[in-house]
Amino acid sequence: MKIDVLPVIEKIKKEIKEHREKLNRKPKLISITDDYTGATKAYLKSQKRIAKEYDVDFEIIETENLIETIKKYNEDKNVDGIFVARPTKTIKFIEVAKILNPAKDVEGVTPYNMGMNFYGVEEFVPCTAESAVKILEQTEELKSKKVAVIGRSITVGKPLAIMLENYGRDCTVNILNSKTKNMQEITKNSDIVIVAIGKANYVNMDFLKEGTTVIDVGINVVDGKLTGDVSKEVEKYCSVTPVPGGVGSVTSAILMRNVFRAAIKGGKI
Repeated sequence: MKIDVLPVIEKIKKEIKEHREKLNRKPKLISITDDYTGATKAYLKSQKRIAKEYDVDFEIIETENLIETIKKYNEDKNVDGIFVARPTKTIKFIEVAKILNPAKDVEGVTPYNMGMNFYGVEEFVPCTAESAVKILEQTEELKSKKVAVIGRSITVGKPLAIMLENYGRDCTVNILNSKTKNMQEITKNSDIVIVAIGKANYVNMDFLKEGTTVIDVGINVVDGKLTGDVSKEVEKYCSVTPVPGGVGSVTSAILMRNVFRAAIKGGKI
């Protein structure tokens, strides 16, 4: 069964509406890239479309000097949110994260905002991780649930695990990776399985028990079509987020909401 994420998106839109009513202007988001080609170019163009949908002023900034460009817009009072496209071509992304203004960090990637997540403060957390959490909160009671997260990335797996373990959600979480032994044994003993590894159709019913809630974070292209990390057969036996139209749609709404949050905060953390 496919999980319907529209109720989650509607809740986020309601929050955006409340923020919009407090502002007397459009909030502004800039997306900075040092490699405006291929997948990055396509993604930022889709960002532009989504920003228009949510009435956010949007601009793509191409640069050969990420550090100086970020420093410039950190101080620009006309810019509310800064998104830096990955992968970065000229420097490691950690260098970007270290200098980005946390008050404009709408993707939740700075050490400050990552650290606040450890304390249970989720003002700006990685958007995809928050998307998965919000979908789960909409679909079921999380307290004491056993969760397996396949993938340990800094922007999905790790922050997602922390959010699910935080007080109020109280899940027991296993983070699994390519070196994990007996992975299928762990996932089959879980109530919820979240997959974020970028391998098309990797998870099938060999990994799952019937009735498991499955959050598919993967985005892959197979024969010209978008597909997730979870095989379609799983929908017959489990509740699964669709790809496309699942986690990604909620993630986009959260990113735009964060731009409004940043605008309301006015550059203060």
